[in-house]
Amino acid sequence: PQRLPRVLKAREVAALLDSIPAATPLELRDRALFELAYACGLRAEELVSLDVEGLDFDSETVRVEGKGGKTRLVPVGEHARQALERYLERARGLLEADGDAALFLSKSGRRLSTSDVRRRLNGWARRAVASSPALAEAHPHALRHSFATHLLDGGADLRAIQELLGHATISTTQVYTRVESARLRSTYSRAHPRA
Repeated sequence: PQRLPRVLKAREVAALLDSIPAATPLELRDRALFELAYACGLRAEELVSLDVEGLDFDSETVRVEGKGGKTRLVPVGEHARQALERYLERARGLLEADGDAALFLSKSGRRLSTSDVRRRLNGWARRAVASSPALAEAHPHALRHSFATHLLDGGADLRAIQELLGHATISTTQVYTRVESARLRSTYSRAHPRA
């Protein structure tokens, strides 16, 4: 059987995101990067391919270029929107070199790579692990799985989650129903007197 993805609890995600200070340009960038990753359930590849022009603060959406060149509009939550505004107002201009269109820039002013994203998340997760040991396993895809699972737990329709994630088929999204089933089984075993 397919191994279930590691899903962070909402409080674990909050502990991770809240552990990222917003004092330096790179911290502001990282806070915006990971707030957006969780708020929109984006793959690392999608995060690094975002351009500034893909953000629409009026409609509170981001235009995402997904697998197979498919474009989708994803709503941006309040925490991510605020983090993005702070990053764009206070930090991105200090990192920019040669007018790069990329939303997320490295300290040398170039578009971040997926390995940069993994390395930065790993660093912040290690710092936050004292408050939440589960963060030792944090990686960009864990934020994506957590996004989808938290939506499902909150009553979101699987088809809506499919669209938000940019999955071509519902069967790909159904991995999240197995996560939910595993959680239900665990709850049942703990709570039912004859389980």
